[in-house]
This record gives sequence, structure tokens and C-alpha cells, in this order.
Amino acid sequence: MTQNYSDPGNDPQLDQAALQKLQSLNTIGTISYLLHLIVAIGALIPGGQFGPLLLIAALIIDLVKRSEAEGTWHASHFRWRIRTVIIAALLYLVTAPLWLLFFIPGWIAWLIISAWFLYRIVTGLVRMNKGLPMEFPA
Repeated sequence: MTQNYSDPGNDPQLDQAALQKLQSLNTIGTISYLLHLIVAIGALIPGGQFGPLLLIAALIIDLVKRSEAEGTWHASHFRWRIRTVIIAALLYLVTAPLWLLFFIPGWIAWLIISAWFLYRIVTGLVRMNKGLPMEFPA
């Protein structure tokens, strides 16, 4: 059986380029998820709030590299990570006054937000390592 190299679907160079692109996106995704994971674990450990710079770095990576993932299953992971950071930031801001008014409720609110953040990051990392996109409701 001969391959038809005029058909882009049968071009081994295009297949190799697509594979390299997916491997690159997987590397970027792994780095981003690991940075997010460090931040999420640090947020659950008292005194472990060393993560804002790592979180900003991960967010910048995701925002800059997001366009490279368009048309691949990795695009859903970029959206997932970016949305997770934005939602968590908004929740932290909304609950920040609790710290000023009532220490215990503020601490509990931030603990819940941090646990939710960790859950989202672990879920995304597991799905990415399985080669699965993040599913979004229609």
C-alpha cells in the first residue's frame, strides 16, 4: 500500500508536527498545573502563602500560550486553569472583609476556597495526563 503524500492527512511531516505541538502543549500544561498545585497546597498550609508569584507566573504562561492550543483538546485545559484562577481571585476578594470583621469565618471561607482550588487543579491535571479535555456545559 502506498501513501498519498499530496493528501495532507497522510503527510508524515504534518503528523510529526502535530505530535510535537501536542507534546509541547502537554509540557506547558504540566508546568502550569504544577505551579498551580504548589500554590493550592500552600494556600491550605498555615503560613504557606508563598504562592502569589507562582500563581501570577502560571497565569501569564496560560494567557500567553493559550492561542497555541486553539483547535486541540488542550484549549479546554487553558480555559479551565484561567477560569479557576479568576474565580478563586474573585472569591478571595469577596470574602476578604470577613478577615477584618470575623477571623474564624474568614479563615473558614478561605480554607473552603483553597480546597475548591486544589480540587480543580488536581482534576485538570489528572484529565490532562489521561489525554482528556475538560468538559464544559453547553
